[in-house]
Amino acid sequence: MIPQQSSLDVQVPPGWIGGFAQSNPEFAYPDPNLSSLPMLDNMDNIDLLKRQQGVEWPEFSWETEMGKPDPKRCFVMFSPYISRIGYDDFGRVYSIICPQQGTYIPEIGTLNVEVTVTGQRGWVDEPNRVYNLAADMTVEGKIWFSPTANESTLGKIIWAFFNKNGLPFPSSKANAIRVTTHEYQNPDQPIFPVRRGESTLFKSPEFAKHPEAWGIGNVEVQIGPIQKTNNGIVDDFNRLVMELFNLSSGNMLQTGNLLSWNVWFKEPGLVNTEEWRTHAERWRESIDVEHKSPTGPGTIPRFFDGTPFNPVKELIDEKIKEIIDWLIHHFIK
Repeated sequence: MIPQQSSLDVQVPPGWIGGFAQSNPEFAYPDPNLSSLPMLDNMDNIDLLKRQQGVEWPEFSWETEMGKPDPKRCFVMFSPYISRIGYDDFGRVYSIICPQQGTYIPEIGTLNVEVTVTGQRGWVDEPNRVYNLAADMTVEGKIWFSPTANESTLGKIIWAFFNKNGLPFPSSKANAIRVTTHEYQNPDQPIFPVRRGESTLFKSPEFAKHPEAWGIGNVEVQIGPIQKTNNGIVDDFNRLVMELFNLSSGNMLQTGNLLSWNVWFKEPGLVNTEEWRTHAERWRESIDVEHKSPTGPGTIPRFFDGTPFNPVKELIDEKIKEIIDWLIHHFIK
């Protein structure tokens, strides 16, 4: 589905020049080839940003039971404007902001989940509502405990034992559990495409469609293994935390699973470069302090027929017991 609004339906800021999308015939649809462009670090060129399109409706989807005859695909909208694409007046992309979320597990606290863009390249063509963008990205999933983990009994114990033994506890982005990603069905290719329109890999329910959007793109990224830390104890603990996260989220970041999202954009706007530069930190602080996203809530995870996804409490309880047993085995003499 491509939004069908007339370009006169909404006001866009002046200053658009365009032309970058047309600067190389290889950039054109039906199969944009962006390989002539360097992959740019996502935060290196913030001062070049002039315009942006915010994702008011970031609709995510994944299989909760990967590999089963009925994989039970789940759909959830993350918080509005959790993602956006930034570019200059000519339409060259210089930065893409991707999602951050907080997942609350009562026995431990909030886990921060961030899809960190490590590199990007591409173009936006504002006047063209059908072929509106093409980009490539590299991303890394990062998961770490928010400060609320130090308020729970189990979280305090784990945190204290890691500190006592001089081990890097995943309580900050710097020590986060790092999840690798790659192009769909190509584990040797970390670069994957962002393209116009809805994903063609699955059908979305009506509650996940937004025909009033200015434009739409789609992304598919396959989840790879956790990066090793070169410390066996930390790696083992991180594995258990990831298993707990996947039980609570319906296997969103299960190795081999395909995480897809349809990004439904609002009309173009101008960029405040300082706000862009500090966006991630302010978003994360709001999740840490208020346990909620600063732009409002998204939706609950649902299956295609609208039935809510609910994690199996018994399985989560079993995994927490496994973490406690692991703690006793490694630290309590």
